[in-house]
Amino acid sequence: MPHDRRQVLEQVANGYINRKEFAGIEWLVQAGGKTLSEGRAGVADPEDGTPLPDVPIYRIYSMTKPIVSVMALILIEQGRLRLFDFLPQFNPAFARMRVLHPSGRIEPAERPITVEDLLTHRAGFTYEFITGCHVAPMYSQAEIAGDGHRSLEDMMELLAQQPLAFQPGSAFRYSVATDVLAHVIERATGEKLGDLLKTHIFDPLGMTETGFTVPASERHRVLPIFGIEDIRDLSPLNPPMKQELHRINVDAMYPMDDPTLSRGGHGLFSTIADYAKFATMLINGKSPNGDRILSRSMHSMMLKNRIPPTQLPLTIGVSTLPGYGWGLGFRLMLDTGQALSLSNVGEFGWAGAATTYFWVDPAEEMIGLFMTQYLGSILPLAENLRTAAYQMLD
Repeated sequence: MPHDRRQVLEQVANGYINRKEFAGIEWLVQAGGKTLSEGRAGVADPEDGTPLPDVPIYRIYSMTKPIVSVMALILIEQGRLRLFDFLPQFNPAFARMRVLHPSGRIEPAERPITVEDLLTHRAGFTYEFITGCHVAPMYSQAEIAGDGHRSLEDMMELLAQQPLAFQPGSAFRYSVATDVLAHVIERATGEKLGDLLKTHIFDPLGMTETGFTVPASERHRVLPIFGIEDIRDLSPLNPPMKQELHRINVDAMYPMDDPTLSRGGHGLFSTIADYAKFATMLINGKSPNGDRILSRSMHSMMLKNRIPPTQLPLTIGVSTLPGYGWGLGFRLMLDTGQALSLSNVGEFGWAGAATTYFWVDPAEEMIGLFMTQYLGSILPLAENLRTAAYQMLD
């Protein structure tokens, strides 16, 4: 292999930093248990030159979702939850949901929402920032996702009052469904989500720096966030022509010191080394010492597409994900003939709103993670770095 292939990823990352499009970028790529590339570029805050801490802590936003989804699968294996369970079994407030059509017509939901609907984002929920969704403005007015100090129970009470955007199961729409899944997990077990994650995922994998809060002694390691001020602007119809480093405060939505915080769609803090342990487990469902986090059968089932062809390609607002389907908690590459960036059939993973990203490629025994802190980036950082990473394979 030409030596310069191993330099491509670093060159791409440095290019973004030199153009002042991101403050700092950290990455890790492994295949077959060996590290192909790891490193960092930039600083924590270019305004005052604050360097990156030795081990930065990131707000991982929607990279919380895969972890919570795996927790649900663990409970399914334990017989404490089922894919066909109805949401109203756990909270009767969701028993009589209404569907609001774009035309303004309102009708009752034809069936209850299931746990499978929640895992596959086909429940009928939405997000404030989903451009073009007729229900999104109602979420925005109610601050469904925007208030990070609201309890999960109170969030669900507000959510149950909102209409669904479509009949359950009839479409894919990225949404607060994983927050509802977190609520179901807590109701099904009688335990707090954070405690369950620690017992069943974090402790077995040695993830000592992942959780919904950050100890006061470690908060100096939490990186500042740059980008847009309001998460509702995540999918602008007229994006800015240039990405600038404007520092923002996201504490209202994403506090680091609230011991009661519990969410499924965002809220976790982590490091690249910690999240790599989770990603590595996803290759085969095993912990480092060989213990099963997910059985071989559940791991296989998790990575099967559940989105019918009529509901593809996946869309998030005005963005599409050609070639991808969705399994039980993850996007899943089905057809590289449709893919718009370098990938492999069976590659899966997800990303976070502040430009954190990971993928797993079981065929190559490969994981890749890229992390920075920029909310609402308009640049293809993940695609470019992943393309560079695939070039390093023999």
